[in-house]
This record gives sequence, structure tokens and C-alpha cells, in this order.
Amino acid sequence: CKLRFEISPILLQRSLMLARSIKRAAGAAARHIVPASRAFSSRSHVFPTFASVSRPSPWGLQAKRSMFIETHATPNMNSLKFHPGKPVLKSGTMDFPNRREAMQSPLAKAIFRIDGVDGVFFGPDFITVTKAKDEMPWGELKAEIFAAIMDFYSSGVPILSEGVENSTDTVIHEDDSEVVALIKELLDTRIRPAVQDDGGDINYVSFEEDSGVVTVKLQGACSSCSSSKVTLKSGVENMLMHYVPEVTEVVALDEEVEDEMDPVVKQQRKFLEEMTGETYKTPAC
Repeated sequence: CKLRFEISPILLQRSLMLARSIKRAAGAAARHIVPASRAFSSRSHVFPTFASVSRPSPWGLQAKRSMFIETHATPNMNSLKFHPGKPVLKSGTMDFPNRREAMQSPLAKAIFRIDGVDGVFFGPDFITVTKAKDEMPWGELKAEIFAAIMDFYSSGVPILSEGVENSTDTVIHEDDSEVVALIKELLDTRIRPAVQDDGGDINYVSFEEDSGVVTVKLQGACSSCSSSKVTLKSGVENMLMHYVPEVTEVVALDEEVEDEMDPVVKQQRKFLEEMTGETYKTPAC
């Protein structure tokens, strides 16, 4: 017994039209996937990026990767926040101010391989990259940073090397005094979230009971920001002095001597004088 299958001309025509429609739709979708280097606009502070890249990876993998990465501007014109849309650190933050410190993280080490990168900072869900002053513009650096981040997340490698732990500076210990415990709590709950929004962090270093001086360390975008002095004095110091009467001053660790002729420094001092009614003196005075 032989079976015969007959296809009507109308059904055949409809099938061909459907196949052509699917082919055109697939071609249009492929044209909307753009390289990372062209997937942002410099007109906005937020640069959404969808990139599909296929190239050899530093970790020996070769695969097609797609990630949505956002970049946010910070008060420091030499620093940018990169949000990969995935967790960066489970808790706390980590600062990599130089290549030697970056050896603790495969991702930080990969970003430091890019010419012009001067610092890397990890937050809970963001990566802050600081470029050297007067180096290449961000337009030339972003594409390489995007590629380094996508390479890392496609590799499955842990973000920190084995045995490396992130900062626990505000953990309250049994031997901490009541004043120190209150300072740490304020730094962790009231001040740190605002500083991290700007792509940096503030770490507790010490408190001198005799003088009432609190020493902190600024990290990430805040460590080299020209407005960090204003943030430290008008923000951090005022808040700690308000809630903790024992605090008389807040200073940053490793403060650099300011340039007396720098217009930014002059503007900062004028602002501080208006806020406090006093003439602010640099540590070198």
C-alpha cells in the first residue's frame, strides 16, 4: 500500500511567507546587539550597556557572553562606578589602590592590566575604577573595562583569592569603649551608605580619647576626590560631633598637603568658612 501526500499551493505559499518573516525578524534582532564601545552615551550620567562579545578570555575560555552593565558618574571626575548587575562582594568593601594590592583579586588584577587605570574598588554591587589624571579619556577606557568585567564573570573564578577577607573595620569588639562603639555604628549605618553611593567608602581607623580626634580612611572614588575635604568636615565631622560630644575633630589618614593656589582648594576653604565661621587650616599649617 502506498501513501501519497499532497500539499496545496496555498499552504505552500503561506509556509514560505512565514519562513521569510522569521528570517527578517532574526536579522533585525541581531542588528540591535551592539559592541560595548558604542553602547553608551556621554550625554547622561547613567550609561546602560548591553554587549555580546566573543573573544579569547584571560582564563582560557572562549564563549559568547552577554551582560548588562551600567556606569554611573561620581563626584570624582577620574572615577566611574560600574554596575555589572550581579553581586560583587557578599559583604563589606575592598580597596585596591595599586597593582600590588590588586594581586588579591583576579578581577582587580585584570582591570589593572588596562593602561591608564590607577585604582580599583569593590562594593557590594558595584566596581569603582579610577583612572590616572590627564590620562586617556573614559571613552577609550570603558570598552576595555567592560570586556574585563565580562571575561571575569563568564569564567566562574572567585572574585577574591583564597584566604583574602574584606574589611571589618566597623565590627564592634568586646574591648571597645561605649564611645568607640557609637562612632562605629554611626559610620556603618548613617555615613557609609552615602559615601558608597559616590563610589567610595570610609573606614574607621582610631579614636584618641585625650584629644577627641577620630581618624578615618577614605577609599575608592573618595580617596582622590577634590571635594573629599568638604565631605569630611561638613558631613562626617559635623554628624559625629552632633551625636558624640566626645568627638572634637575628624581627620583622614594619609592626608596630602594642599596646593595653596589650587582654585578647587580655595573654593573648598571658602565654603568651610561659610559653614563654620572659622578659617580652616591644612594639616601642614
